[in-house]
Amino acid sequence: MNTDLLTQAESDDPGAPLAERLRPRTIDEVIGQSHLLGPGKPLRVAFTSGRLHSMIFWGPPGVGKTTLARLMAGALDARFIAMSAVLGGVKEIREAVAVAEHEHAHGRRTIVFVDEVHRFNKSQQDAFLPHVERGLFVFIGATTENPSFEVNGALLSRARVYVLESLNAAELGELFGRALRFVPDIVFDAQARERMIGWADGDARRLLNAIEITAAAAEAAGVATVDAAFLDNALSENLRRFDKGGEAFHDQISALHKSVRGSDADASLYWLVRMLDGGADPRYLARRIIRMATEDIGLADPRALTMALNAADVYERLGTPEGELALAQAVVFMAVAAKSNAVYVAYGKARSFVSEHGSDPVPMHLRNAPTRLMKGLGYGRGYRYAHDEPDAFAVGETYFPEGVAERFYEPTDRGLEKQIADKLAALRARGSD
Repeated sequence: MNTDLLTQAESDDPGAPLAERLRPRTIDEVIGQSHLLGPGKPLRVAFTSGRLHSMIFWGPPGVGKTTLARLMAGALDARFIAMSAVLGGVKEIREAVAVAEHEHAHGRRTIVFVDEVHRFNKSQQDAFLPHVERGLFVFIGATTENPSFEVNGALLSRARVYVLESLNAAELGELFGRALRFVPDIVFDAQARERMIGWADGDARRLLNAIEITAAAAEAAGVATVDAAFLDNALSENLRRFDKGGEAFHDQISALHKSVRGSDADASLYWLVRMLDGGADPRYLARRIIRMATEDIGLADPRALTMALNAADVYERLGTPEGELALAQAVVFMAVAAKSNAVYVAYGKARSFVSEHGSDPVPMHLRNAPTRLMKGLGYGRGYRYAHDEPDAFAVGETYFPEGVAERFYEPTDRGLEKQIADKLAALRARGSD
C-alpha cells in the first residue's frame, strides 16, 4: 500500500515513465475535465475552498482519476493513502484506518484513495462506512464501471459521483506537445501524430506510453523523424481502447442494436466495425445479431433469422477477417429489413400469463391417445384434423384450456406481417360466423 504523496523529485526522475514525469502538479496543469475543473465548477470549488467530501470518480482509463486524488491531497497537505482493490482487502483497509487515526491525532487530514473500487466486494466496501461517517478520512474511489451497479448503496449514498470524460483530440494534442519536451531528438510528422492521437482513443496514459515506446524504437533505429510507416512497425498492436467486460462494451453493443432497430444501415455498420476494431469477440456479435433478427424483425421478414444464422456459420468456417464480412452483411440486412417486435411482445405476454395462472389441464380432444385405455377414457375424442377441413382450418375448434381465450400475437402492418395480419383477420372472421 502506498501511503505517500508523489514528490517533485519523483516527477523529475529521468528514469520514471513518461506518464509519471508529466503528471500534473497543480489543477491548472490538468488537461481535460473542464466540466469539473473550470471556474465555478464543483471540483474547482472543492480545491479552492478546502472543503472536501467523499467522492467517486467514474470514467474510462487514462483520464486523470488518480491524478486528481493526489492533487487534492497535495492542496490540503493531507496524508494520501492509495490502495488497489485488485490487490488489497480488509487487511489493507485496517492499515489505512490505523494510519488515518494517527494523522487525525496529530491534526492532519487523510485521503484514502481506492483504485478500481468496483472490485471490492460488499463486505470490503462496507468496511469503509463507519470511518467515512465519522469523518476520519475523505474517501475517494475510482472506477471504470457504472457505480450504480458496482458500488453498494450505503457507500454510494455517502459519496458524490463525478463523471470524468475521455480527452478529445485537441486535449490529446496539447498533451502530445508537452510530451515532446522529453523526447527532444525525435520528430513526429503530422500524420504520425494524428494517428497516435486516434489510437489513444481519449486515454492520456495510452498516448504517453505510445510516444515513449515509439521514441525509444526510433532512437534505437537511428531514425530522427517518425512517420506513419515507422509507427506501424513500432506499435505492434492496435492501441484502441476497448474494455470487453466494462461500460464501454455495453454502451457500444447497445448503440449497435439500437442503430439496427432504427434502420440506420450506416450507423449499424459503424458500431459493428468499432467493436470488431476494439477486440470484441465476433462470435458474441454473431449471437447478438441473431437476437436482433428475432427481437426486432421477427415475422416482418423471416429471412433475417436465416441470414443471421448463416452469418454466424460463415464466421465459424472462415474466421477473421474474412468471416467478419458475413457479419457486416447480416447487420446491414437487419438494418434495412422491415421491423416488427410483435412476436417478442407476444412471447412476453404469454410468459406473464402462464406464470400468473395455474396449470390448466389439456382439453381431452387435444390429448394424444396411443393406447386403448386412453382412447376409452376419451383422449382425443372429437378432435378435428385441420388438414381434412376446408383451407386446412377447423372453424370453431378451440385449442386453449377450458375457460382460457387470450390473444398474445398482434402482427404489425409491415413486411410479411401485413399478409399474416390479413390472414388472421380472415380466419377470425370465419370463426365468428
